[in-house]
Amino acid sequence: MVRMDNVLLVVDDLEAVTAFFLRLGLVREGEARVGGPEVGALIGLPDVDATLVVLRAPDGGSKIELDKFHVPAAVRHGPVNAPVNALGFRRVMFEVDDLDAVVRHVCADGAELIGEMEYGNRYRLAYVRGPEGIIVGLSEAR
Repeated sequence: MVRMDNVLLVVDDLEAVTAFFLRLGLVREGEARVGGPEVGALIGLPDVDATLVVLRAPDGGSKIELDKFHVPAAVRHGPVNAPVNALGFRRVMFEVDDLDAVVRHVCADGAELIGEMEYGNRYRLAYVRGPEGIIVGLSEAR
């Protein structure tokens, strides 16, 4: 393995989720409409039509791809606001410079603070819930 390239999140409200991640400090790298037989064969969904938004961390490292399926429609699995202990991918975490400022910024735009804590004398941590129940962890090094 060389590196982790990206994580894909399937979303219904592409604009709201994109705006949420941009407020967190990610940078929009691109957007594309994808589909056709080759894409369908790759992902196992014939006649697929989707819009992808690619966001990257400010350090240029890992990326998040947001995927809005137009055809076939996305399938909801489980409740929107599933708890952190629900099976499957539950959160993505970012290191930030000013935890309090980021939490204030995203919560002012509708995100919900789940909780925060200090991890020894090394980190401050916070979990926030954004659009569509997406949980984001934030850490600030001490």
